[in-house]
Amino acid sequence: MKISLTAAVLSLPLFAASLRAQQWTAPTPEELSMTSIPEVPGAAAVYLYKEQITDDNMHMYSIYVREKILTEKGIDDANVELPYFTGENGTTIYAISGRTIHPDGTIVPFAGKPYDKLIAKSGHAQEKAKVFTLPAVEVGSIIEYRYRIGYDDNVVFSPDWMIQSDTYLRKAHYSWKPSSRMVTSNDGSDTEGHVMWTPILPEGAKVVETTVPGSNQDQLSLDVANVPPMIREEYMPPMDSVSYRVLFYYTGYRTSQEYWDKVGKRWSKERDKFIGPDATVRDFANSLVAPADTQDQKARKLYDAVMQFENTDYTRARTSQEEKASGLKDLKDAGDIVKRKRGTGDQLAELYVGMARAVGLKAYLMGIADRSQRIFLPNYLSLQQIDDYIAIVNIDGKDVFFDPGTRYCEPEHLAWRHTFIGGLRQTDNGTALTGTPLESYKFSHVSRIADLKLDDHGVASGPVTLTFTGDPALSWRHVALRGDETSLKTDLKHDLEEMLPGGMDVDVTSVENLTDYTKPLKVKFDVKGAVGTGTGKRLMLPADLFEINAKPKFPGPKREVLVDMRYAAATQDAVRFTIPEGLQIESIPAPEKELMSASIAFDVSSKRAPNSVTLFRNLTVGRPIFEPKEYADLRGIYSKLETKDQETVVLTRATASASTPAAQPVVTVASKPSGN
Repeated sequence: MKISLTAAVLSLPLFAASLRAQQWTAPTPEELSMTSIPEVPGAAAVYLYKEQITDDNMHMYSIYVREKILTEKGIDDANVELPYFTGENGTTIYAISGRTIHPDGTIVPFAGKPYDKLIAKSGHAQEKAKVFTLPAVEVGSIIEYRYRIGYDDNVVFSPDWMIQSDTYLRKAHYSWKPSSRMVTSNDGSDTEGHVMWTPILPEGAKVVETTVPGSNQDQLSLDVANVPPMIREEYMPPMDSVSYRVLFYYTGYRTSQEYWDKVGKRWSKERDKFIGPDATVRDFANSLVAPADTQDQKARKLYDAVMQFENTDYTRARTSQEEKASGLKDLKDAGDIVKRKRGTGDQLAELYVGMARAVGLKAYLMGIADRSQRIFLPNYLSLQQIDDYIAIVNIDGKDVFFDPGTRYCEPEHLAWRHTFIGGLRQTDNGTALTGTPLESYKFSHVSRIADLKLDDHGVASGPVTLTFTGDPALSWRHVALRGDETSLKTDLKHDLEEMLPGGMDVDVTSVENLTDYTKPLKVKFDVKGAVGTGTGKRLMLPADLFEINAKPKFPGPKREVLVDMRYAAATQDAVRFTIPEGLQIESIPAPEKELMSASIAFDVSSKRAPNSVTLFRNLTVGRPIFEPKEYADLRGIYSKLETKDQETVVLTRATASASTPAAQPVVTVASKPSGN
């Protein structure tokens, strides 16, 4: 954010020199001898102390880190990368120093020279990192380093205090002295008069506001201790966005309601300027619908037309030089998207809203967070939380959600990452914070069907068909967009190979409806290989061929965070084994049903015939989100199903009955030829 240049600024080099004079922290005997921490058994390292000091009047950050290395894996932390960016309002990193302390107290100073590593480049801006390695680090070492981040005199950056990480934190101190001068927004339109923050903190921790003694300078500080590492578990929401932290910002607003009302209206006005609809959008939209069409028919026809456009999120964006070479001017509005027949996912969503309005439908744009990446926080006053755009169309008095920016998403549905997430939507009177709905389990469905012939040795061969709808189909269609036919078939082949018993040969024979998102995606395979396990006269077959290699879904006995399985879904398996002569069925798994509070249900059964057995497995997940208090029941029902999956069909080799005489060979005696 730009600020007034009316005040004098102290010299950064002089200030840096005074900071370099600071002494390192002397290690305690307990720190030198430490080999583990009881709070996190097996931890690779522990932060002994972290400090982040920000002074906007000095235009600098000062960072200090002390870390104890506990295992070989922890030695990797000796390789340090400090990110920064160049270009307009860029930053610099300077005054890097560090040292290594061995368990016997020996000190090895860092005497190397950091080098620059390019991470990403966009126009004149570059994302880089200062990279260096602390010397002679071994298990038991203490590493410590400090550095400064500087930024231009006409810019301030409100800090983010990222408190929680993957490493246990014993103690940390954070401090910020906001600018004492007038702060304005980047475009100069708003005065950012005071400071607000969004705290997500451990119990008892609090940001403290004080005044620096002998001045009228405000200061915000925080001290924390014994912060546990972030929890990393399967099937969890993006906890990185809600780890312990404090997010600061300069703002001209005093409440979150005021912020979202005013900023939301500005955002909506800017988006409507792009959306239109102008004459190009109106003509195109009205050419697609008929006067007699219902509102639903109009919405679907327009959606199908937008889906035919190239979505550059899945291909590539064109450079301005390429556009000009094609006779196209700079892209300014949705009409330009119609002319190009391509756009980003967000631009296609905006185009769809404009087209819907052009044919008389009430349509609204909504900006949302991506649930695979973050959780939307209403108290964090930033539009940067918005990752994607979706559309809302009022059809017969009911708001219906569309996802035109997600390639191949079915009409009147949302990709899972756009469900059950917050955001900012347009309304008739302005904007409002709201959320998106979850999809029904009926939307996402997977069926796995195998019809296999078995030989005497337990080798099975035959067709396997996998059918996908909803999010599973969408996932595979996006895999296809990122590659070609060969790579898609390779991925499909590997996916089935991981399900089936090891060593089975798998061949993809056809892929149907790959680009027709209105129909189920169907993949056919031919498979051959051993599926049975022999023990003497018996041959045992898996109860569910597709689950034989599956690992327990929830192995841990306890859960501290939400379970997020992405989307509700139904999975149906049917496996038929045709049994050869010489083998007969001795036993099959008993049927079983389980239901968890109308949220999860499974049904396992079988059907027996003279020369075959068919095994059925149905699993329905009615909702994807479960509270920690529900974890025991959730884990229990999956454990029961996983136990059933490991049961077997037992076949025996038929033997001749002792009471039945063996069949005798039939001998035919030829008559003598008659003589005359």
